[in-house]
Amino acid sequence: MRTRYLRWNRQSLKWLWGLVILGMLASIPVAFERSQTEEGSGRKVEFVFDYRDLLEIGDLQTDPRQFVTNQLQELKKNGVHSLALYESTLNELRLSRRIEIFSSHEATALTQTPISPNENFTYILFAEKESQDMLEMLITRTFASYNAKVRPWSLKNQNGLIIEMSREEAGLVTMDPDPIALKMLKEQGFQIVVRMSNRRTFDVQRMDMLLANLAKFGVQRFIIDGETVPGYVNDENFEKLDLMAELMKKYEMGLATIELQKAPQKGFNRLAKMIQHDVVRLHSFTESDGEKLTANLTEPELEDRIQGVSDRFVLAVKDRNIRMVFINARAVRNLDKGKILNPLDSIYESLSGKDGALKRIEAAGYVLAPAGKFYLVHSDWQTAAKLLIWLGAVALIAITVACFFPEIAILVFLIGMGGSAGLFVLSSSLFAQGLALAAGTSAPILAMILAIRSIRKRYKAPTGASLLYAIWLLLRTSGISLIGMFFIVGLLNPITYMLLMEQFRGVSVLHLLPIIIVALYWLLFSDNLSYKDTIVKARKLLESNISVLWLIGAALLTAAGFYYLSRTGNEGQASTMEKLFRSFLENTLGVRPRTKEFLIAHPLFLLGAYLCVKYRSAVLLILVGIIGQASIVDTFAHLHTPLLISYIRVLYGLCFGIVIGIVYIAAWEIVVRSWRRWTPLLLKGS
Repeated sequence: MRTRYLRWNRQSLKWLWGLVILGMLASIPVAFERSQTEEGSGRKVEFVFDYRDLLEIGDLQTDPRQFVTNQLQELKKNGVHSLALYESTLNELRLSRRIEIFSSHEATALTQTPISPNENFTYILFAEKESQDMLEMLITRTFASYNAKVRPWSLKNQNGLIIEMSREEAGLVTMDPDPIALKMLKEQGFQIVVRMSNRRTFDVQRMDMLLANLAKFGVQRFIIDGETVPGYVNDENFEKLDLMAELMKKYEMGLATIELQKAPQKGFNRLAKMIQHDVVRLHSFTESDGEKLTANLTEPELEDRIQGVSDRFVLAVKDRNIRMVFINARAVRNLDKGKILNPLDSIYESLSGKDGALKRIEAAGYVLAPAGKFYLVHSDWQTAAKLLIWLGAVALIAITVACFFPEIAILVFLIGMGGSAGLFVLSSSLFAQGLALAAGTSAPILAMILAIRSIRKRYKAPTGASLLYAIWLLLRTSGISLIGMFFIVGLLNPITYMLLMEQFRGVSVLHLLPIIIVALYWLLFSDNLSYKDTIVKARKLLESNISVLWLIGAALLTAAGFYYLSRTGNEGQASTMEKLFRSFLENTLGVRPRTKEFLIAHPLFLLGAYLCVKYRSAVLLILVGIIGQASIVDTFAHLHTPLLISYIRVLYGLCFGIVIGIVYIAAWEIVVRSWRRWTPLLLKGS
């Protein structure tokens, strides 16, 4: 029975490879439909400025209204055709110069009449008749909903209101967006994006009237203001949330999801699903980002920062499927210059200056227009394709495990199918992510194991040109690593991953685990030892005396590992010099290859493959190549990046890696030949 099983097991490898190939083929049309979805938004990009920030900067000017008017013209001139309008508050209406606000103490001083010491009310005066006509009913109705009495008040023929609520509390009450601002901005040709909160008690009738009014002003999209979406109560009560979704569909309004939030806004995913994912990704340029443009800088330093902002906007649009760029700004008191500064002129320069973002974005095939949603392309046959992809992914994992333990290939495949099926029943999302992570991690491991085996064979029986062999081995290894791409793209193609509403976890595992497993294979399994001899070898390694040099080496490797992981994922860190280098590559090539691939991993792999005929220890250089192989797969794990960009990035990495690797090889030959030539002469002379 055992003999029959082992025979079946040996024969199963070719069938497992067949399943892998079928899975790869099935993923190709799935990837094609994802590309169609990415193009389905019409490649429209919208730049949005925070109108409240503009009011706050204007409040520090000598003529606030004229300043705001002038800056609105400048915004439009510099490609910003949308403004974000918040739900209004008394404080924002004061910034707009619609009203003035006073406490009871301040009203006493103004009227010079005694007011009860027990009174702590809010007094407001309308700046003009238009403000009273447009805002009086809004303020009265809003505060009445908070059970706060509102009554008329006037001062020197200027009409106003008394709100029986403290000024501090009244300033926090949220009202509908400023109707005067809505009308003015619409007349000036701006697209309006509303910042919608969940601060008020959800009322269907009120929300219906609000959305109907906003629709008249052409509002097409919300940006959620706060931690919860309108209508959210808790994770068990979705009645109001679903009513909000119905109203949004009624008035054809969508959402924007803010990139790199620390935590997702509660209720967002359900609301997005209910409105058929009418969602665009938003990149936020924050007030803190703007402050960096107002620091004490030399002219060249300021130019570098402006260029950095421009590069940032271009990269967000091209590399991360961003369709809305939200710009904030804040005035800063600069004590050294004795001025109040703002970053507006620098922001305009970053958008439409000499190397501005707008021209580069348009040159990349995008148009400046209100952001449109992705139109999901998803055919019914994808269900059958996913089944083949599932089989292929598990087969790839089984083949990789079989490199260590050949006798259990069939067993691993059967257990993998059963375990993943159970995971699917538990959670389809967890199933897809887990299987994609396992297959994506297996591909570079398998590629490196096959490369090490090829190196060992070549060392024993060298044939052919070393340089051509090295290039061929790098390309073959990278091709095997790319198998992981097929399964990641095929399994994780729902639109929620493109919008980053659902994130592929485990990127650090994808980077680190292949390094550990390939090193383990090289140490214990690459010599084709029996299991008994392998255990003896492992025990001998564990029982080896540890020198101080080993400890230093381990500390350096650990530090290098932490540094390597700190640079992975969306929040990876990079030095200033590296950022400048990245910017140069991006601007020169259009798509930036990964530095660790074309400068380090691929060239060292090539050098190691070239030297393997002469030096057995050259395999250590090959092992460094696992970083590049894992990085190839990780490129496609960034599911919010357009597939075409990922393909080009990998291709550039290989092309430049081969060129730089040839330079490394040439440098090695020069050093070695010089050493051989001059060392005897030096020894003879001595």
